[in-house]
Amino acid sequence: MFLSRLQLEHFRNYRELDLSFRAPVTLVQGRNGQGKTNLLEAVYYLATSKSRHVRTEREAVDRAAADEPIPYARIRGEVLRGEESTTLEILFTLRGDGLNYTKQARVNGAPRRSMDLIGHLRAVLFLPEDLTLVAGSPSERRRYIDVALCQIDRGYCQALSRYQKVVTQRNSLLKQLQEREQGDSAAVAAELGFWDDQLIELGTQVYTRRHAYLADLAPIARRAHAELSGQQETLSLLYLPSFNTGLYSELAYQRLRDGEEVEADGLARQEVDAAMIGQRFRERLEERRSVELKAGSSLYGPHRDELVFLVNGWNLRAYGSRGQQRTGALALKLAELQAMAEATGEKPILLLDDVMSELDAQRRGALLGALSDVRQGIVTTTDWAQFSADFQMAAQRIHVVAGTAAPAPAGM
Repeated sequence: MFLSRLQLEHFRNYRELDLSFRAPVTLVQGRNGQGKTNLLEAVYYLATSKSRHVRTEREAVDRAAADEPIPYARIRGEVLRGEESTTLEILFTLRGDGLNYTKQARVNGAPRRSMDLIGHLRAVLFLPEDLTLVAGSPSERRRYIDVALCQIDRGYCQALSRYQKVVTQRNSLLKQLQEREQGDSAAVAAELGFWDDQLIELGTQVYTRRHAYLADLAPIARRAHAELSGQQETLSLLYLPSFNTGLYSELAYQRLRDGEEVEADGLARQEVDAAMIGQRFRERLEERRSVELKAGSSLYGPHRDELVFLVNGWNLRAYGSRGQQRTGALALKLAELQAMAEATGEKPILLLDDVMSELDAQRRGALLGALSDVRQGIVTTTDWAQFSADFQMAAQRIHVVAGTAAPAPAGM
């Protein structure tokens, strides 16, 4: 797949942009705050229907949009697959309250659900903050898995969306029961029964798919990490659920939860039995009913699970140096690129947002190697000198200033 054209209207700091991509690698240069990241964010929006930066649709809309008769923002992209071209579009329009915006998706001009955009364009985005993926919160790592998986498996995305709605509904009921001081235990169990069943059914689907994805990703990440560390370290990726599903011994599970050393060889590739997972999930909910009622919240399930990085058996988040954590995050991203290509038969677009300045020569070399192996890459930088003359000569060079993007003048 190849993104041949990107058009923006009132998106972030771009009042209007019409950019055609020609070369396998596009190098985008500009000072900080000029719009380089916003350009990558627009591509990522088309691939995932989500943003890595904005919390509300309103934040995606340029303030100059208020000058329009009907304020709006638009992202449009043309994606080539062989001889076939697909137009993807995200439109932000003002709601009736006059303050907030709603997001609409279109494929070849026809209205679609946001979820239906996914799969037409796939992208792996690498931001400077991704270098802290290992050290960040569990929610960041869950989100990472979900975004990657949704681009590969639309069925997973649908199950995840349904699961998240069930968690919201179940939390609401738990809060109501908490405020009513619970009451008869049998009556409480009866009221929660429907939502328990939904939580278990959908949660098991989400859990098993995440586990399978990590099982595929782990050996690829291990190889990438070994190369980055000069064969001195061994990386293991483990999916750690919010309750022990039976894949780990109780001792190993507790040590993983506590961040202590554990022998991880082979654990990530164990097959999961959905029926067994569902049974253990139900047992956990029944055993901890009073705890959830006291908390007024659903405490168990994929929305509380974790991705654990181990290097030589030690938890990288707890014991790794900053350099080791960055190496682990980079290995994960490189593995994602390959895993997505193997799962779909198509290489995703690689988006690199000014990460070269954060890496040493060896790790920069690894990313440049990944760029040479993809159909299309878009790279931002503040400094042309970070890239060799040969690299620049082979790339399409774009210069960004204050929300305008144009071909870089010769000699710049």
